[in-house]
Amino acid sequence: MIILTLRKRKKGLIGEEMGERKKIVLDKKSIFKGKILLDVHLDKVMLPNGTEVRLECIKHPGASAVVPFLNRNEIVLIRQYRPVVDRYIWEIPAGTLDKGESPLKCAKREIEEEIGYKAGSIKYLGLIYTTPGFTNECIHLYKAGRLSRVTLKPDADEILSARSFSKGAIRRMYKNRKIIDAKTIAGLNMCGVI
Repeated sequence: MIILTLRKRKKGLIGEEMGERKKIVLDKKSIFKGKILLDVHLDKVMLPNGTEVRLECIKHPGASAVVPFLNRNEIVLIRQYRPVVDRYIWEIPAGTLDKGESPLKCAKREIEEEIGYKAGSIKYLGLIYTTPGFTNECIHLYKAGRLSRVTLKPDADEILSARSFSKGAIRRMYKNRKIIDAKTIAGLNMCGVI
């Protein structure tokens, strides 16, 4: 992708190709450092077009999410209580990367913790940025198959239950707005379910 500047920059010419230039961080100030997850910064940056702006950024360690197939037609979803939005939501298993943990290891851990299955096969689908306007959170998406039962290892702070659905039932749930979680919609779409 080629971006053309339409106004004069400090050192550039009008119409200069910028290609893949990135922002330049001029100043970074930590506003809040969470105990577990989030790091909020107020950054002063120069954008690729030369404009200086202040950005409120939430730094996130990243996450993995898995579309777990019991067989060619059945997928396991979880119904999880999300206190921030104060509602139960149908989702695919997902979780935040632990420090030093690879996205693949996180994906395998999450399906064991949340649905009590181990994947015999797992395929990387790609990644998504959840809300790139204010956070760098990216979620690595996987498709898991050849599932075998293991001991369920739920986290104490998670209120959830697992249930399998046919692809047709999942399509109806999506059409009827019963599936509203973005990572779940992206993962099911990448698997050709919706």
